[in-house]
Amino acid sequence: MRPESTGTTSGETRVSGRYFFLVPLALLGSPAMPLHAAESYPGKPIRIVVPFSPGGTNDMAGRLLAEKLTAALGQTVLVENRAGAATNIGTEFVVRSASDGYTLLLGSSSSAANVTLYPRLSFDLRRDFAPISLVATTSQVLFVHPSVPARTVQEFIRLAKSRPGELAYASGGIAGPPHLAGALFNALAKVKLLHVPYKGGADAVISVMSGQTSASFAGTASALPQIRAGRLRALGVTTAKRVAAAPDIPTIAEAGVAGYEMSGWMALLAPGGTPKGIVAKLNRATVAALAMPDVRQRFTNSGAEAEGSTPQQLESFMGREIEKYARVIEEAKIKAE
Repeated sequence: MRPESTGTTSGETRVSGRYFFLVPLALLGSPAMPLHAAESYPGKPIRIVVPFSPGGTNDMAGRLLAEKLTAALGQTVLVENRAGAATNIGTEFVVRSASDGYTLLLGSSSSAANVTLYPRLSFDLRRDFAPISLVATTSQVLFVHPSVPARTVQEFIRLAKSRPGELAYASGGIAGPPHLAGALFNALAKVKLLHVPYKGGADAVISVMSGQTSASFAGTASALPQIRAGRLRALGVTTAKRVAAAPDIPTIAEAGVAGYEMSGWMALLAPGGTPKGIVAKLNRATVAALAMPDVRQRFTNSGAEAEGSTPQQLESFMGREIEKYARVIEEAKIKAE
């Protein structure tokens, strides 16, 4: 296993309403690479591996980031899709790549869940990657069929408690984000919603629209058109704060389920052992890109929120996420397909 390496930039950066205080570059050092080598980086094209198929929010994020990094770094940054095995194929490819900053990973919340779902992975997310920056967070929305006699989260909880094991919620598959969102809801709201997995997220949404299932969790961007058309009724979003694209929908936590928060996320990672000077340069360019108004709007349009962090903040964040997913998966006894 390669040791993890981190780095930051100097000064103070404000992203998404948060202030991050960054340490001076002079304090970072890089025993793995001479200073002049880090300064000359990049000297050839960089690739960002997106462990998902083309299309979708993760792919959009990778391509948008690649475009902005190309302009900032003066070298072409390309996206390479390596989907499969619940993101593990692309992730393993990057961890086996050279620690030189030329092969990066757009990691995600799936990566954090996989630590528990796949205990025999050949890599360790915490030890084998050098965090660069949090890129974005994504939200899901809890919705029901209009015939369900519940207009608020609390009314839905009361209904579920009166019919334990009878109300079904659909998802796009075992151990996916909607399944885990529902498992966390069961645990914190102390209800017993029945999980019904489908072959994909679109099928899960259709099952609720047709009345085959009572509820579901789905990406906010994909569910909002049906909600606004009156085909579905939104009860709450899964994030810690309201979503910019739908500020009228309360969070599940503020609707009465204390501690509920299930955000998807994307983060830029490098193979462990990548020189700190290179990590610092990538962090600086990434955080600057995520602060651009057009980038922030593109993420908002896709149901996400541009973020940005120091490598240390991302490292701590991923640790908390791994622990959270482990609790949910173990309590619900979820097994990977």
